[in-house]
Amino acid sequence: MWALVARALLAGAMIAAISEIGRRLPATAAIVASLPLVSVLGMIFLWHQRPDAENMAIHSAATFWYVLPSLPMFLVIPVLLRAGAGFWGSLLAGCLLTVVLYLAMMHFGPRLGLRL
Repeated sequence: MWALVARALLAGAMIAAISEIGRRLPATAAIVASLPLVSVLGMIFLWHQRPDAENMAIHSAATFWYVLPSLPMFLVIPVLLRAGAGFWGSLLAGCLLTVVLYLAMMHFGPRLGLRL
């Protein structure tokens, strides 16, 4: 139970730090946000709970394939914002696109031989 609380607090602290940095230095906050800190911490916690090399290899490879469908969101949002769309609509459109691309990855990935 305490480990789960500690992980949640750590994740919250990372998000808070990114938002604080972003108020003054948006590009620096973007660099920090783009670091795979959550993935690395997740792998550390997973390894601690289940130190299995094959399981970790599957997890790491699947993470790579699931990161790809999330990337277009970071192009759609600024395009929509610069075109005059509001923040919430732009964010929603980016998130919906990501969900659609995740579903496509889940559907087509295994058919292409990916272990997801």
